[in-house]
Amino acid sequence: MKEKIYERERAYLSPYAQLSENTRGRVREEEPCHMRTDFQRDRDRIIYSKAFLRLKNKTQVFFAPDGDHYMSRLTHTLDVSQIARSLARCLCLNEDLCEAIALGHDLGHTPFGHVGERVLDRIAPCGFHHYEQSLRVVDKLEKDGKGLNLTYEVKSGILNHTPAGTPETLEAEVVRLADLIAYINHDIEDAIRAGFLKAEQLPKGPISLLGHATSERINSAILDIYGESYGKPYVKTSEKMGEALRELRAFMFRTVYEQANKLIQESAERMLGALYTYFAERPEELPPLYLSVMEEDGTDRAVCDYLSSMSDRYAVNLFKRLFVPREGSV
Repeated sequence: MKEKIYERERAYLSPYAQLSENTRGRVREEEPCHMRTDFQRDRDRIIYSKAFLRLKNKTQVFFAPDGDHYMSRLTHTLDVSQIARSLARCLCLNEDLCEAIALGHDLGHTPFGHVGERVLDRIAPCGFHHYEQSLRVVDKLEKDGKGLNLTYEVKSGILNHTPAGTPETLEAEVVRLADLIAYINHDIEDAIRAGFLKAEQLPKGPISLLGHATSERINSAILDIYGESYGKPYVKTSEKMGEALRELRAFMFRTVYEQANKLIQESAERMLGALYTYFAERPEELPPLYLSVMEEDGTDRAVCDYLSSMSDRYAVNLFKRLFVPREGSV
């Protein structure tokens, strides 16, 4: 079965695609799977990881929204995966590699979204960035400290999925663009649903190019990337589309992200700051996994690993247990 996949990739994929059989491999050698390629195995490992399951209770933009249809970090991740797969398919790139990178790209995100990330980066001497933490999760923290032992290409794509990254494969570049397309467009839906935004407030230039509905905007971006990149040794938008996406992103930061962040900034700082101080002063109370991390990487890093692994609900409940007096307590 795997050999048939290799044959199909050689016959069908772009000469600029990353073939599964040409992976740079894993740090630790493993017995190969007869059915799945290495990138397919990586995708499966990520889906069944604990960090992936926790994404369902991590904030995307709005913390604890009143409604069932807001994006969480998990639904955002699935959204990125779907857009990345669509792009990979139409550009004849490696869809399995794109999917694995997309599913793993946000595994290191903190509770409370980017607010939590900034809080940890400010208070921890070791610093904190979610893309580095995502790599750390798959490389070291999953499977009780053994890591998932993913392929080089998947790990590199996870690390370089941000605008400042330097993707090494076209598949990683696909995920980087898919992430941008996903969070801009579905965050617009959530912002309108939450009353932060009205559709008529959206900047007319980008909307006239991309479309008024979410599906229209995503489809327009995909078609533009296809027209600009098919058969080429790069993946990018046209200048016009790139400018429209940048303008829409800047608009969302001004009108939605900054305002939404203000609502939870003080609470997130108080909770994560208190939890960080508590465990930094009492590292012996860290769970066993993070005690072993502390021995190798120090207390600051171990505390960051623990706090960033928490879902919103877990962080709130732990804060209450440690700092909020219980009824009837003396």
